[in-house]
Amino acid sequence: PANQFGSQAAEAWAEGSIGSSSVYVGVIDEGLDYTHPDLAGNVWTNPVDPANGIDDDGNGYVDDVHGWDFDGNNNSVFDGTGDDHGTHVAGTIGGVGGNGQGVAGVCWNVKLMSAKFLGARGGSTANAIKAVDYFTNLKLAGVPVVATNNSWGGGGFSQGLADAIERASQADVLFIAAAGNSGANNDTSAS
Repeated sequence: PANQFGSQAAEAWAEGSIGSSSVYVGVIDEGLDYTHPDLAGNVWTNPVDPANGIDDDGNGYVDDVHGWDFDGNNNSVFDGTGDDHGTHVAGTIGGVGGNGQGVAGVCWNVKLMSAKFLGARGGSTANAIKAVDYFTNLKLAGVPVVATNNSWGGGGFSQGLADAIERASQADVLFIAAAGNSGANNDTSAS
């Protein structure tokens, strides 16, 4: 490996460990470009709620085809270049590998799901809670969500968010959080 502290993804890929389309990961962030050539093949499409103006799956979100935009309260999980961070994060997780273009994510095969709660004005803790609960409820409805990626921070402690994370945990959905970009020791300084 080029970096002894890196992920060792190249070694895993060389052994044939390139992920599985039966693994579903929620991206709670900005939206993600579900048409991007390195993502399109791995983006989840809700099989029980097609774009028809009806909440076919009865989860309270009409036509949540690729997820939900909690910032805009609609099903538009990609609103243009302002959603570059969510797209970047999705590519790190699951950019299609071995296709001779762009980059490869850690998992070449995975189902990426979007819960956008960050927009041009930032995001609210209330919408972050809704996004976490969205994936928890999908899991409880039978969608095999294994984890959410939460590459964001800000604000102080929220009992409501802690409770939502606990609900996800009880449903066996792993909450993967950003470690913070401040360079601080998170063992001594909460992030």
